[in-house]
Amino acid sequence: MKQLLEDIKTGQFRQAYLLYGQEAYLRNQYRDRLKAAMVQEGDTMNFSSFQGKDINPAQIIDLAETMPFFADRRVILIQDSGWFKKGGEALADYLKTPSPTTFFIFAEAEADKRNRLFKAVKEAGCAVEFSTQDETTLKRWILGRIKKENKAISHSGLDFFLQKTGSDMENIDRELEKLFCYTLKKDAITEADIDAVCIQQMTGKIFDMIEAVAAGRQKEALQLYYDLLALKEPPMRILFLIGRQFSLLVQVKELRAKGYDNRRIGEKTGLHGFIAGKYVNQSSRFEMDVLKEALADCVKTDEAVKNGRMNDRLGVEMLIVRYSGISGRG
Repeated sequence: MKQLLEDIKTGQFRQAYLLYGQEAYLRNQYRDRLKAAMVQEGDTMNFSSFQGKDINPAQIIDLAETMPFFADRRVILIQDSGWFKKGGEALADYLKTPSPTTFFIFAEAEADKRNRLFKAVKEAGCAVEFSTQDETTLKRWILGRIKKENKAISHSGLDFFLQKTGSDMENIDRELEKLFCYTLKKDAITEADIDAVCIQQMTGKIFDMIEAVAAGRQKEALQLYYDLLALKEPPMRILFLIGRQFSLLVQVKELRAKGYDNRRIGEKTGLHGFIAGKYVNQSSRFEMDVLKEALADCVKTDEAVKNGRMNDRLGVEMLIVRYSGISGRG
């Protein structure tokens, strides 16, 4: 990251940049900053953009060999090609002796560091990974955005906001814009404001459903399921996320039994600190054998649906009914 920022600042560019990782918001932000620094605004003659898995490498190489038109450089942006997982050999070979006036920007969600093209880009330029940001970084970024709007938010309000949005920065950005519009004439953002306009992410809805199951609130758990179906969520995706939730609860309960605190549990399971505590509380509502049985039943339901022995919607409903009425919760 430091090298990328330095290149943008000085205007001394390398011939290839790879921006990769799961944090699409940051990846796109730096892609745009790099492009703006390398290409004059409105210069369509010397900037070309390609996206998707059907890009022709030979076409890219032919274009790369074309001299820029009344400019110092030609810039080629390639996104979501999949070449950094498989393929891209022709371009990897080309980058050994590229045209000195052509510069590449690659933007990919995933990259294998053993891949030939990955190694070629690192040799010719630099590769920067944009991974999911940690809780401290996210909170600092959100508070900075809120301060810029001359507003304030409490610590509990900030936690509540993140519980609603999850850690994806693109989603956080969208929800912040909605909040700013909703609280236009207010100096502070409250939990009531957040609840009024912010959309809870799918994983949050699943968490609430399992919370209702754990508390034996069968009617509420089923209503949350029906709400998801009304939003056109496929039953099999809901089943996958229920299974994922039970799997996480098993891991959390095991780690808690070993004496790990919430922070360490978060690190080991990939849960942010503000969420890990909620999972610890939820896991305490179940006995371990019930959690493992529920996880196994998710797998059985998945197999029964795929083999045609059970209807998908009914299969998930039966799972919810069983575990919201079961004895032996913690």
